[in-house]
Amino acid sequence: MEPSTPFGDPVPTRAAMTSGRTAAMAAALTTVAVAAACWVGAVRQMRGMDMGFGTELGSFQFFLPAWASMMAAMMLPGAAPAVSRHASADSRMRVALLFAGSYVAVWTIVGLGVYAFYRPHGTSVAGALTIAAGVYELTPLKRHFRRRCRESVRSGFEFGLSCVGSSIGLMAVLVALGVMSLTWMSVIAVLILAEKLLPPRAPIDVPIALAIIGPER
Repeated sequence: MEPSTPFGDPVPTRAAMTSGRTAAMAAALTTVAVAAACWVGAVRQMRGMDMGFGTELGSFQFFLPAWASMMAAMMLPGAAPAVSRHASADSRMRVALLFAGSYVAVWTIVGLGVYAFYRPHGTSVAGALTIAAGVYELTPLKRHFRRRCRESVRSGFEFGLSCVGSSIGLMAVLVALGVMSLTWMSVIAVLILAEKLLPPRAPIDVPIALAIIGPER
């Protein structure tokens, strides 16, 4: 008879624990490697496309793969801990990769909305969107999704929905100031990574919000 925990669950064997750690490490390294490859692809695809507020998105056939690559580059580094935890719990790389793929798929769906509603715009629209994004950073809803985005979840889809709620304000800044700008893409990616890895605390969140709102006042 296999030993069990007080809750009736089987006690993990040493081999299972080792397998879980190996899968977790492999999943984390693969996630970061895919993100790095997508950064290289994004640099090649987006070179010369940034026109600030007046940026055109191009055809749908061009935009959607480019957006998916952007999202993988920006979002996967911060998702690596969650992918690693999922791999450790299941000990199978295939499941972890499905988790990561579902997560990126959620952000790709967001791109459909961007393509449908985005229009080249002026400074007033960019300013309004940026201020709204900064205000959102200070709301209880943002803090709720920020906490959920750091918790263990059952699927990449669920994780993606939580992280969209957490990062949608920062992504609005990207869309407002230069949706095809590698510079703004890099800045927003760093902020999203920081929010993924650091706990939701006012000393972290308030300066980000003020930095977003400040230049637009």
